[in-house]
Amino acid sequence: MPRQGNVQTKQGFLAKVDNYFEITKRGSDFSREIRGGLATFFAMSYIVVLNPLILSGADSNGDELGGARVAAVTALVAGVLTIVMGAWAKYPFALATGLGVNAFIAVTVASNPGLTWPDVMGLVVLSGVTMLILVLTGFRTAVFRAVPASLKTAIVVGIGMFIALIGLVNAGFVRRVPDVAGTTVPVGLGFDGKLMGWPTLVFIFGLVLTMALVVRKVRGAILIGIVAATVFALIVEAVAHPGSQGAGVPTGWSLVTPSLPDWSAPDLSLIGQVNVFGAFSELGVTAASLLAFAILLSIFFDAMGTMVGLANEAGLTDKEGNIPHVDRVLLVDAAGAIAGGGASVSSNQIYVESGAGIGEGARTGLASIVTGLLFVVAMFFTPLIYLVPFEAVAPALVVVGFMMVSQVGRIDWSDWGVALPAFLTFTLMPFTYSIANGLGAGFIAYVIIRAVQGRTKDVHPLMWAVAAAFVIFFGIGPIEQLLGMA
Repeated sequence: MPRQGNVQTKQGFLAKVDNYFEITKRGSDFSREIRGGLATFFAMSYIVVLNPLILSGADSNGDELGGARVAAVTALVAGVLTIVMGAWAKYPFALATGLGVNAFIAVTVASNPGLTWPDVMGLVVLSGVTMLILVLTGFRTAVFRAVPASLKTAIVVGIGMFIALIGLVNAGFVRRVPDVAGTTVPVGLGFDGKLMGWPTLVFIFGLVLTMALVVRKVRGAILIGIVAATVFALIVEAVAHPGSQGAGVPTGWSLVTPSLPDWSAPDLSLIGQVNVFGAFSELGVTAASLLAFAILLSIFFDAMGTMVGLANEAGLTDKEGNIPHVDRVLLVDAAGAIAGGGASVSSNQIYVESGAGIGEGARTGLASIVTGLLFVVAMFFTPLIYLVPFEAVAPALVVVGFMMVSQVGRIDWSDWGVALPAFLTFTLMPFTYSIANGLGAGFIAYVIIRAVQGRTKDVHPLMWAVAAAFVIFFGIGPIEQLLGMA
């Protein structure tokens, strides 16, 4: 009898978890959520390696953040925020240091004479606080709801194309054509149109296998593809030793060389090393405000676009394309900018690679908790992320990209007032490697075309404000030159 009671208690606990996360209600189950959490982690764990490389430069005092410290704190902040997203907002969205924002901070912001890393991260914190205020006042939610349905669909399509391009580039299947080639073609297939190198073979193997499994509707297709490609990569590394691109081998692994992890104690001393108003005293109010504004716009719209795309792909939006309880998602995202800046690892935001988990079947916050816990574990085993190379994850991103792009039929192509802006939105996201750029071009085009059509009444007032903000965003360079800041 006691044994039966224990079984009933266990079932009761699982029922409570199911009810809390609405797992069954959203058409999922525990195995899908766990697989989805694993897939998302594998798809985005590279940030623990990449972020230290991007933030590796010295500030005006010659001080560096330190690769080991950035890696450990990157994993910790990503883990905590993703767990909060899962446990409180209850969506399968994972967060980590935002690519694009960290590069902008490292290349543009940190290069200003007189600025230290604490000053730079202070601007990130201020941007996060501003975004938090915009969420609490309802402004950010209102902007989200003011976007026309066709543009929301275009965001989904654009992110799908963006994810696919990331996968192809990470795998070395698509490569940048060197500028010295004297050609107007920016990218090409492999090397001079030829596919070369063992890592590329790993990608092709993973892509063919994943596509076959997806077409056959095998449960766990994406995760099986990642694991199988990883095992193949470990075998290739052990036998062929392809080398790495970072070591000067063009046909080698793109960033992560597959290897088994070792234990290392995390150094979390970067947390709290921030000077919130330092940039204002060094650069002046106008210059510092412009930099903070550029950071704010990037994290504001990158997250909104990603969130819309992922929620649509997961089938978690209502008939109007809105996300239920979106305020919670936005609050966690705003907290990500504050936490990332306060920990000196740059703004954290929702990751498009969460689509790998959604493609695996994840529909609730339980998947995010799984992903977040894995990031926390990775903090202690930072080399853990070296187990899975980009080439093993890239096939999942390509397949998920296809799933998202398939929604393109929802766009009203008969109405050029939304069709042209939609086209600009989903083409510029991958072409400029930026979600925010695609959104900005689409929003500006939508307002202008509707005005030309004499249909300004169809444009929500907030769309005018957002379009104006993006005009300033795109014109930051000329504005800085005009003010003598460049």
